[in-house]
Amino acid sequence: MPELPEVETIARRLRPQLAGSTILSADLRWARTLAAPSPRAFKRQIQGQQILEVGRRAKFLHLRLTGGSLLIHLRMSGDLYLAEQATPAATHDRLRLLLSGMDGTASWLVFNDTRKFGRVWLTSQPELLFDRLGPEPLSEEFTPAWLYEALRRRHRQLKPLLLDQTFLAGLGNIYTDEALHRARLHPLRSSDSIRRKQAEVLWNAIRSVLQEGIQRNGASLDWVYRGGEFQNYFHVYDREGQACPVCGATIKRLVVGQRGTHFCPRCQRME
Repeated sequence: MPELPEVETIARRLRPQLAGSTILSADLRWARTLAAPSPRAFKRQIQGQQILEVGRRAKFLHLRLTGGSLLIHLRMSGDLYLAEQATPAATHDRLRLLLSGMDGTASWLVFNDTRKFGRVWLTSQPELLFDRLGPEPLSEEFTPAWLYEALRRRHRQLKPLLLDQTFLAGLGNIYTDEALHRARLHPLRSSDSIRRKQAEVLWNAIRSVLQEGIQRNGASLDWVYRGGEFQNYFHVYDREGQACPVCGATIKRLVVGQRGTHFCPRCQRME
């Protein structure tokens, strides 16, 4: 699943292309792509809307419109990109929005989703989705002090807690494994056992791994997102049986909360 760096990369790529464009019509090719509103209401409400801003919240792409917000969650295999007007619909296109750019050029904003898990919302109240999310890990709200207090108030294993979007928004399997390795913390460690200094190290690890992921345009693995190179710099994720780049020990894999988890048994000892 695309995580914060991949979604941020897509938002940055589309921002200069979409800002100021007007949505002329909607070609909805799979009705269940829409979480809200109904297909008929969506087609009526989206027509004539201007795209004012392209942003991101957690793993959501957020297109701010003149009359509300278009929210897109890519889930497992979704992608969002521009195509020329003459481009025919592809097999896995779920939603296509016909746009008129600032220069009058028409194009399609295409939501393509092979596995059909992605969802789209057109809403005047994006906060109904966003308010349940935890803080952005690259925001000023996310501080070492906040992380320490939030960890000690809970009695949960670190890996599932960091994946919980209501705790901290935007982390997924890849960047959680990489951050825990940088912080030298075992993924099964109990959150309320983390000392203040360890929380500060984890805070820095989370931010640094996300910043590096964005700098390298995300990671390209087994989903539709392409163009990233962070996968070439993994320390532990997807490296079971290989040598840890820090200490040389063999990377191990275990299942935590139904998620494959990669760690170094020497760097990340269980305390």
